[in-house]
This record gives sequence, structure tokens and C-alpha cells, in this order.
Amino acid sequence: MQIFTSCPIFAAVKRFICTLLIYIALSATQATAQLIDSILYRDIEQVEITASLKGDFERSTPISTTALTLRKLEERGVSSIKELTAIAPNFYQPDYGSSITSSIYVRGFGSRIDQPVLGITIDNVPLMNKNTFDFDFYDIRRVELLRGPQGTLYGRNTSGGVMNITTLSPMVWQGWRAMAEYSTLTSARASLGYYVRPSYNFGISVTAGFNHNGGHFVNDYTDKMCDAGNSGSVRVRMLGHRGAWDFDNSISASYTNEGGYAYHHYLPEKKTTENVCYNDPSGYERLTLNEGFVARYHNHKISVSSITSYQYLGDCMTLDQDFSPRSMFTMQQMQSEHTLTQEVVVRNTNKYDRWQWLSGAFLFGKWLDMSSPVTFKRQGIEDLILHNANTNINKLFPGWGINIPNDSFVIHSEFNIPTYGAALYHQSDIKLGNWRLTAGIRADFEYTAMDYNSWGDISVRFGKLESDSNNYKDVHSVFKGNEKQLFFEILPKIAIQYNTPIGNIYATATRGYKSGGFNTQIFSDILQVKMMNDMMAALGVKLDGVGTTTYDSASATRYKPETSWNFEVGTHLTPASGLTLDASIFWIECFDQQVTVLPEGNNTGRMMSNAARARSFGVELSAEYNYKGLNIRADYGYTNARFREYNDGIADYAGNYLPYAPQNTAAVMVGYTFNIDSNALNRITIAADYRGIGDIYWNETNTLRQEFYTLLGAQIMLHMNSCTLTFWGRNITNSDYNVFYFKSVGEEFFSKGLPAQLGVRLSLNI
Repeated sequence: MQIFTSCPIFAAVKRFICTLLIYIALSATQATAQLIDSILYRDIEQVEITASLKGDFERSTPISTTALTLRKLEERGVSSIKELTAIAPNFYQPDYGSSITSSIYVRGFGSRIDQPVLGITIDNVPLMNKNTFDFDFYDIRRVELLRGPQGTLYGRNTSGGVMNITTLSPMVWQGWRAMAEYSTLTSARASLGYYVRPSYNFGISVTAGFNHNGGHFVNDYTDKMCDAGNSGSVRVRMLGHRGAWDFDNSISASYTNEGGYAYHHYLPEKKTTENVCYNDPSGYERLTLNEGFVARYHNHKISVSSITSYQYLGDCMTLDQDFSPRSMFTMQQMQSEHTLTQEVVVRNTNKYDRWQWLSGAFLFGKWLDMSSPVTFKRQGIEDLILHNANTNINKLFPGWGINIPNDSFVIHSEFNIPTYGAALYHQSDIKLGNWRLTAGIRADFEYTAMDYNSWGDISVRFGKLESDSNNYKDVHSVFKGNEKQLFFEILPKIAIQYNTPIGNIYATATRGYKSGGFNTQIFSDILQVKMMNDMMAALGVKLDGVGTTTYDSASATRYKPETSWNFEVGTHLTPASGLTLDASIFWIECFDQQVTVLPEGNNTGRMMSNAARARSFGVELSAEYNYKGLNIRADYGYTNARFREYNDGIADYAGNYLPYAPQNTAAVMVGYTFNIDSNALNRITIAADYRGIGDIYWNETNTLRQEFYTLLGAQIMLHMNSCTLTFWGRNITNSDYNVFYFKSVGEEFFSKGLPAQLGVRLSLNI
């Protein structure tokens, strides 16, 4: 069901919003514009209000950080986490073409499916499901990326780092904020927010956003854009304080309905890709609800914070899983997940104390119900089942084989997966003159279980293939049971820092981990094997090599945590007025690395396996210079990530590069602001940006790769009283590059990056 459509009503609403914004903007006064600029941008950037209850992760701390304020986000046109790629060194979130595939890679490590390497918090509330990581940005006050394992303070699934996102607060700014944007291929975005502070002790904001994506890639089979879609969201935030108490409550909801999976068939012999062409419907629909309540008590000695959240995710992914015009097989994955979290953080209040300490406890519960039916169609039955079986049968009985009359059949798979976790942690910082010593530890416990029920029905007969006999037997196959896992991890952290007149030098050693779990996508393969065995048993036939696979039991669906040690030396320097320099060198040792593997033969699923040990080392460099109206920012990251040990039984990949993560990320942005002495036009900002990414290897054998590619962008911002009109372009040279590679039923596919885009955006603050 789509609630947003590209229709005449939508176009009329879009024109009305743009007209209204222009009218209000032109009626604003010069004084109002100066006041807005001072409060909304300058004061927010210069007067820090603690975003995280776990500490001030500034350049004065021994952590590799990248922070972007509201102004920088809006100047760069950042509308999602994906657009932070390369802006933060060694951070890469490719656009795989669907909001569910929000894979993130940091310092060479990441994951295509299941557990992420990066944790995300919004206004101190952690997002507990990777499927919600790809969302629309609007009125984001600050984004703070902490690179390297943050497990001591944040726990599971933060082995690559943590991204803390803070939304604009009505306690800081009051008024209306609105934005409307139109770009090539009839894409449009709009947002509207109202921030009010009725009293000194209370503030409330209501914001809403809408995003229409007209699509970028045509499906030749339907002659329509396959990746078009719409999304909308609303957020209500209320803050208050009374005496020694502070309160912050946010409730948000979002809805996404999109196409996707613009996968181009790759022809290895020609080293070319074909146009997107598949016949069955594909898309992704998602509904999220998030409620987060933060209460903090503080006096002159301690601060006690409570963070409580409820999160709901309901989504449905529909796939033409062979991604071709053939009617082979499709999948529909439906999830309904409820999550509760509770965290308590206790810390000292006076930031000037020599001993800074923090202790906390964290509890969570997740309840996931999932249904993943795979439908085999006629061509899939012929190619994936009958061909393999009858090839073996014909060796012993020429001209004989099994026959299945069904035009289609469904392998049903249903799962109930509860997960519970608890943790205790502590961190201390001691200042000894110019030295700062940090030590912390976390004990993390997790329990997860899986009740599974997979079944299918099919008719089958055995005899001469050309026979017209209707002597078919009905076969009902069931695979049902449960699995359980317990995880316990100790996550220490040690850091030492020396402060100098122009900055600091630090060294850290930290441990992180990605949680284990279950491979639900492999159950269709397991049941295929069971159905084949059941068919042969019903027919009284037993053949070697038929109905066997490496993954033929539920125990094979389990995978355990991935752990890593990160060793890092870095510095944060301010050698001159307006100039900042950050640099770090890191070495990571990864154990029980979770690797996405494919079952042997013609498969319909994929699974996570603890198949490897790996290491990664690299550097990260950032420099920023501001002088009057000039701003120059440069970021570079290099990662050398290789397998130390990995043998899948077919080949030994030790020494090869890890796939999917780029070896280099680079970003440069140069902007200059001209002050204009005019009542109608205050300032003009002209900016250009460069991003470079690569090389990226696509397989463990390192035989396929995406070479280093560059993306160029530019924008002109006209600051007119209380509104800003921006003309922008991305990938203006129309670079052709790939962002994803995979194999399905023996075929290879690539997903391409977005082509050139041009757009205009109007922003309003009153």
C-alpha cells in the first residue's frame, strides 16, 4: 500500500509550499535574519550543550572523531547517513538501492547482512535494528562519529564506532523552519518544523518531513523506474527542567514505500553489465515507531540519567530473487519487532575534577516475529530442482527421472526470535598535570533463541520422463525446532593522552564485538534438501549425491560473535588560528570474523559464518582552515584490511583483501562566503566538493574490483534575509561506478552508483 504517490495533487501541494515559503521569506526583515543566523548557527556552534550523557567526545578526548554541525550539514546538503560517506575518513555507507540494505563499513570492516559494526543513537536513545539506519535527515543539530570500538560505553555492535545524532532542541531555538527541494528525475523533499518554548522550563517541537524519489534506473522489463519511492516521518520532542531534574521525551514515526534492487546482470566473459531487467515485483515497505524518554537528576556532585525507549519495526521486503526476466523464484520477508531498552548512567558532575568517572547499567529485550516464504515458479523448479536431480538419476536409469507437475510451490519459513541482554560498565579518567589516563571495562551478557517452522507441499512421480502417467504422490515436508545461544563478553579500554599548548597526543587499546545470531535466510535451502529426501523416500528411490548439502541442520544456522582489538595512536592539534589538524594510525586484529557465504550449488539464500581471522591497519587525516569567508576542509582515510586466515574448503584466501570495504576515502570541500550589503541579499556562498572512494574488491579471491573513482559536486547559496536559496549538483561529471556485487543461482550482478543530479533547495527560518 502506498500512501504517497507522484500525482497531480502532490504536484499542486509542492507548488503551494514553495510559493508560501518564498512569500514568507521575502517578507522577513534584515534584523530577523541576523538574529536567526546568530542563534541558530553561531551560538549553537560556539556554545556546546552536551549531546551525549556519556561524555563530551570533543577533540580534547583520546578518540578519533568527526563532528558536523547543523550549518555544515545544510551547506553540504546531507540528507541521510549515506551522504556522510568519505566526509568522515574510512567511513563508507554505500547506496545499495534499498533502505533495508543499510550496510556500513568502518576501517575495513562491515557487514552486508545481520549485525552492524556501527551503533547509532538519536538524542541519546540507541537504534537497535540495522534496518532502521537509513532514514531522512532534517533539523539535525549535530552528527558526531566516533571511530574505533566503543564497546566499553556502548556495548554490542559498536566494533567500528558509534554515531551520535542530536536533533534541534526547542530550548535552544524557537520559531519556524521549513525546507523544499526539487531535483532531477522529479525527486523532491520537504520538511516543516515548529519550535516553541512556552515557559523557561518547557519547550516543544513538532517536525515533519517528506521525500519523493523519482528513481534513477529503468527496469527494461516494465519500462518503469525500479527504484522510485516515497517516505514520510514526523517527530515530536518535549524538553523541560524542574529544580535538579531535566526531562527529554521524543516520539517519532516514519513510513517508507519504495522500489529498489537495480541490479545489473554482469557478463564476466565480456566484462560488461546489462540493463536492469526482472519480471516479478520487488520493493521494500517499512513502518517505524520510536519513543525515547530521558530523565536526568543532577546536583553539585553527581548526575544520574535514565534512558528508556520503546522501538517498533514492521517491514516487508519483496524480491524477484533471480533478478531476471525468467520466472524462477521470489521471496517475501516480513518482520515485526518490538524492542525495549533501559539504561542508567551515573557520573560526577564537575568537569573540572581531577577524577572523572562514569558507571552504567543497560538492559534490553527484542522480540522478533519473521515470515520468509520463498515461491518457486516453473522455471525455478526445472532449473534448480529437476535438472540436478534428474542428472544423477539418468546416470543409473537412462530416460528416467522425477517429475513435478506444480507450476509453483511455496517454502514457508516462520521464526520467533527473542533476544535479551544486560551489561554493567565503568570508565574512569584521571588528570595528572598534562597527562590524562583513561581505563574502562564492560561486562556484556546476551541470550538469544530461535523457534523455527519451515514447511512445503509438493507433488512428485518417478518414471520415464516422457510418460503421461498421473500417478503422482503428495509430499509434505516439515523442518521444525528451536536453537539457543548465550554470549558473554568482557570489553576493556585503556587510553593515555598528553596535552600540549597546541593540542594533544593519545594512544588507545580497545576491544569491541559484533553479536552472534541465526541465519534465517538459509532455511529455504535446508528445506529444499529435506523435500528432495522426502520425495525420494516417498518414491522408494535412494541415490548418492541427491538431497545433500553442507548446511542440512539448524545447528549450522548459528553464528557466534565477532571480536576485535583496536590499537591506535593519534593527535588533535590547533597549530594556528583558524587551523585544526587531526591524525591517527590504527591497527585492528579481528577474530571469528563474520563472513557472508553462499551454500554450495544453486542456492536461494546466504548465510553468516565465523569463517575468518583478519587484520586491518591504516591512517586517518583531517584538516580544516577558516579565514574570514573562506572554509577549506580535507579528509583522507587509508585502510589495508586482509584475511589472516580464511579457507572455505574450496580455496585459501589468507593474504587477500577483505571485500566490500574501500581502501581509500578522500573528501575536500572549499567554500567562500561573500558579504553583500543589500536588504534583499545578505551573503553568497560558493562551494565545490570532491570525494574519492576505492579500490573496493568484490570477492574473496580479489578477482573483481571497483577502481578508485571520484565524485564532484558544487553549490551556490543565496542567503536572503531569513531564507536561503541553494542551487546544487552532485556527481556532475556523471562518473560511472559500482557500489555492490553479489551472486545468485550462479549468476553475477552489480549495483551501480547514482548518476549526475541537479537540484534547487529553499530553506526558511523565521
